[in-house]
Amino acid sequence: MGLFDKFKNILTKKEEQKEVEVYDKGLEKTRKEFTSKLNLLTMKYNRINEEYFEELEEILIMADIGVNTVMDFIDRLKKRVKKENITSSALLKEIIVDEMFIIYVNGDIIESKIHYSQDGPTVLLFVGVNGVGKTTTIGKLAHKLQMEGKKVLLIAGDTFRAGAVEQIQEWGTITDSEVVMKENADPSSVIYDGLEKAMQEQYDVVLIDTAGRLQNKDNLMKELDKMNKVIGKLIPGAPHETLLVIDATTGQNGISQAKSFKEITNITGIVLSKLDGTAKGGIVLAIKEAVGIPVKYIGLGEGKDDLKVFDIEKYIYGLFKDI
Repeated sequence: MGLFDKFKNILTKKEEQKEVEVYDKGLEKTRKEFTSKLNLLTMKYNRINEEYFEELEEILIMADIGVNTVMDFIDRLKKRVKKENITSSALLKEIIVDEMFIIYVNGDIIESKIHYSQDGPTVLLFVGVNGVGKTTTIGKLAHKLQMEGKKVLLIAGDTFRAGAVEQIQEWGTITDSEVVMKENADPSSVIYDGLEKAMQEQYDVVLIDTAGRLQNKDNLMKELDKMNKVIGKLIPGAPHETLLVIDATTGQNGISQAKSFKEITNITGIVLSKLDGTAKGGIVLAIKEAVGIPVKYIGLGEGKDDLKVFDIEKYIYGLFKDI
């Protein structure tokens, strides 16, 4: 039994159905585009040859899996074909799914959970360029955490973008979360005030919004460095997570952003927003290969309940259930 068959057996259990359906619906665009091409390729080539691999390579690249990942992936497939003497393209289709899982995990222990502090508030710092859905992600996560019974504080660290403070205040209202804000102020001073409040009033989790400027890396690096110092001084060991929000619909541009932010601050996890809005959901694999940082959350819709903890098994199932 292949890995994908095992996924199916696990994920079709009743208790998993609701979460699986969200992945199923959210990855529909990618699945229709990707699996339809894969099925056509299997019909076109009954037996595996070099032309088959060339066309498969093109399909994978078009799914935004990333050129380097695709090259490595095709090499792995060719070795398995030779070693196991596989000639049928229908059989290889199942092996493709197995290898995609293996290439994402790559011998690592994939940690998609948030590392919560055992002492005092857990601080999550959100970074990313403007327009990727950072503030919306914070709002959705605040809702998720509130539903889990946690006391959540939002800090409006993006003090200069027009409408940024109003947007996070709106999410505060929606999620019944307190918001610490101060327009046109130094972001670090707002963060300082917010963290003092969090400690005094015993909040469980603090979510900090930041400005999305990447045009001048030096300025952004200095700003983030200052924020990290302020946070660490008040709460040793914080921020406990620095999450980079990337718009999945931007494809390879999102990977460039991940590389740039990794150069200027310590990113512990990726949030892929708007994954339901793209037919190139392979970006999940490409980002892991490009920067070696795990995807921790994915956005699979516009509702407040549509931010999901990333699960590689549900993701693979959502991509390939129609093959």
